[in-house]
Amino acid sequence: MSRWHIIRRSLLAVFLVLLPVLAAWICIGCGRYEISLADTVRILLAGPDSDTFPQVLRAVVFKVRLPRIILALFVGAGLSVAGTSFQSLFTNPLATPDTLGVASGASFGAALAMLMHGGLVATQFVALLFGLLGCAITYAIGRHQGRSSVVMIVLAGMVIGALFQAFVSLVKYVADPQDQLPAITYWLMGSLAGASLHTLSLGLPFIVIGVLVILALRWRLNILSLSEDEARSMGVNISALRLVVIVASSMITASCVSMCGSVGWIGLLVPHAARMLVGSDNRSVVPVSISLGATFLLVIDTLARAASAAEVPISILTAVIGAPFFVILLKRTGGSWT
Repeated sequence: MSRWHIIRRSLLAVFLVLLPVLAAWICIGCGRYEISLADTVRILLAGPDSDTFPQVLRAVVFKVRLPRIILALFVGAGLSVAGTSFQSLFTNPLATPDTLGVASGASFGAALAMLMHGGLVATQFVALLFGLLGCAITYAIGRHQGRSSVVMIVLAGMVIGALFQAFVSLVKYVADPQDQLPAITYWLMGSLAGASLHTLSLGLPFIVIGVLVILALRWRLNILSLSEDEARSMGVNISALRLVVIVASSMITASCVSMCGSVGWIGLLVPHAARMLVGSDNRSVVPVSISLGATFLLVIDTLARAASAAEVPISILTAVIGAPFFVILLKRTGGSWT
């Protein structure tokens, strides 16, 4: 490896570490109540209980924007890592975090909780529970004669996802059209408006654990494209590895959906952008996806809350911005992702 190549990779690593931090610093001051970059730093250093700044300003920073920014960073990073792992696991460039029906299960759980007049924390807990339940059902169906098959797991995920989507439609059909139906519909379109330190404490541990597991196993993700015999010859139990990756990725996805609803395109678009930067080696793709995914969703959420008086659901912006960008990626790569 040449000296210039080492310097280039080191500079890229530093840039990717600083990128989410810089984006968070800028975005925390953006909104209908604008705060300068210098004041942002002074407010953060002073803390929420300091009397140096007005109470309204401290409330905007610490109670409204900071929880949303933390949530956006973790959800963006988590969905990107989950998408990267699923694309490697299934050797499919179109795989997304909802391939196994986890997001559909979590969406049904949240809709059911709102139908039963559950609060924000109850909605988050039930959504997380049904998301993990959807993954468990999918994996159980995908096992045949004591062994798990990628094709069976994917097909089972499609079936379970469609089934939970039908359940979501049923909940929307019986919901009160004046009160419950608008709330369910808006939640399903994705929003980070409900972020608070209390809700973050329930969902973030699952994202952190799942990301750390995949990050630790990122070099093994390259082996998932091999056959079981080839992997066994390298001393890797591919069935156990597959199960760990599925559980970690599903835990991330279920937690993300439970906190902010359905957020599309992140898990599909960001891994491809990461591969354009560093190639197809998952040892590099996973860390790069964490940085790009966190920054991308943070920018999207800032646009959603600051672009107009009425907040725009983030799934609309991710599709409007993500779809053209994905077309550009396809044109530049010719559809190749390896």
